[in-house]
Amino acid sequence: MTDALIRVEELTLGWGKHVLLSHVTFEVERGDVFVILGGSGCGKSTLLRHLIGLEEPMAGTISIGSTGVPELEGAAPEFGVMFQSGALFSSMTVGENVGFALQEWTDLPSEAINAIVKAKLALVGLEGSEDKLPAELSGGMKKRAAIARAMAFEPNLLFLDEPSAGLDPVSAAELDELIIALNRGLGLTVVMVTHELESIFKVGKHCIMLDKESKGIIAAGDPRELKETSKDPKVHQFFHREARVR
Repeated sequence: MTDALIRVEELTLGWGKHVLLSHVTFEVERGDVFVILGGSGCGKSTLLRHLIGLEEPMAGTISIGSTGVPELEGAAPEFGVMFQSGALFSSMTVGENVGFALQEWTDLPSEAINAIVKAKLALVGLEGSEDKLPAELSGGMKKRAAIARAMAFEPNLLFLDEPSAGLDPVSAAELDELIIALNRGLGLTVVMVTHELESIFKVGKHCIMLDKESKGIIAAGDPRELKETSKDPKVHQFFHREARVR
């Protein structure tokens, strides 16, 4: 028996009569850094939206822990989510962004919320940024602030959508180090969508590779091993940055 935190069985995703992914099955073990990867349009971010309950599948099941995917309305979230752009509220300060969910879903006094906000910002290396507006932050700092907000409820599971997208190499490397620190230091399970090979090899422990044409998973395992051993041309091309011969 595996110590799976997430179980996905025979999942089919799409809209109307259009099927994007069909009969997708995989597990994410506790403490893993699990990467969903693949080419453009293969359904990576769509799969992530289904995992966090923003969309309902056409068929199949998703279970997180022992309860399935929780409802996102009316209750505090059981996991944290960092969206691709960070999705910070531009009219709120960084501190207000991080504390927003705590204000909405708890009866904690302001002093306690402020203490949590400071602790979460310190955790991601943004000490003293509480009063700044998102517009005053660099791209990497916005991603860190979004992770701090996702950590507000002390989740044991964190979803990241293209965390390194749009960042310079140094900021991307620093974000990779933060993800590793959260995983190792807090035992946090991380599920991330990315196509950045450097991040995949540095951070990822296991992965699945989605394929637009076959509408499913064409590779699964340790990304470093897949790079060296996979015989599938598409997998080889992806990991070796090779153009497809037409």
